[in-house]
Amino acid sequence: MNEHQPAEPAPEPQTGSSAVPDAQSPHAKSPEALSPDSAPSPAFPDAAGPGSASPSPASPEPASPEPVSPSPGPAVAGAAQGRSHARRVPARYGVVMLLCTLAAYVIDQLTKAWVVSTMSEGQVIPVLPTLLSWRFIRNPGAAFSIGTDYTWVFTIIMVVVAVAIALQVRNIASWGWSVALGLVLGGALGNLTDRLLREPSFGQGHVVDFIALPNFAIFNIADSAVVSGVVLICILTLRGIGMDGRRSSDTQAAARAADAPEGRTGERDGDGR
Repeated sequence: MNEHQPAEPAPEPQTGSSAVPDAQSPHAKSPEALSPDSAPSPAFPDAAGPGSASPSPASPEPASPEPVSPSPGPAVAGAAQGRSHARRVPARYGVVMLLCTLAAYVIDQLTKAWVVSTMSEGQVIPVLPTLLSWRFIRNPGAAFSIGTDYTWVFTIIMVVVAVAIALQVRNIASWGWSVALGLVLGGALGNLTDRLLREPSFGQGHVVDFIALPNFAIFNIADSAVVSGVVLICILTLRGIGMDGRRSSDTQAAARAADAPEGRTGERDGDGR
């Protein structure tokens, strides 16, 4: 050995966690041998370095409050309910009107047929002396024998009245109006049948009247139905009840609420104005 040959430096001992075991060493452990429990866990999440940012769980953003729409006032709700009510009129009101029309018409025609078949014109049959009697006459005019020379005018009027009432069937939502218009329509059709089908000619037929009261005009069942229906219509009108079943005060309040500016309906300030 050459004395002047420098000696090889001794390997520096590896200390701490920087020492890496040699793969060829029998004491080296494979990564599979390391259990998850034996793996060192960093004490702090920032131990990887100042430049690395550890992912942090995203905090939920506060939900923005939804805008609350002001609740409609009672008048606006009434207006909407009224419009919905007008669009969906139950059929039972029309059925009641139809039944009243048929009842007035059938009873009128049956009684007239009975009078014509059992009595002679001008005959008087006492029913309740001094109060009620049957007296058969043929009337070419209106009540109290008005307009006897213009029979065709009353025929046209009754046709117009019957058509006008029939067109209102879909708008009726009141029991009172159903009965009233049904009676008027039945009476108008009863007398119109006489005008069209009885003597002396089509459209100018004479109406059969037979109910006689003291100091009063002679009339028939159709006339009674028309007068009863008109009286009931007057009562309903005075009470402010319309054909839709609502009072006029409620209808006016609903109309004012519908025309009011949005957002100010039903609101009042602190002074109550």
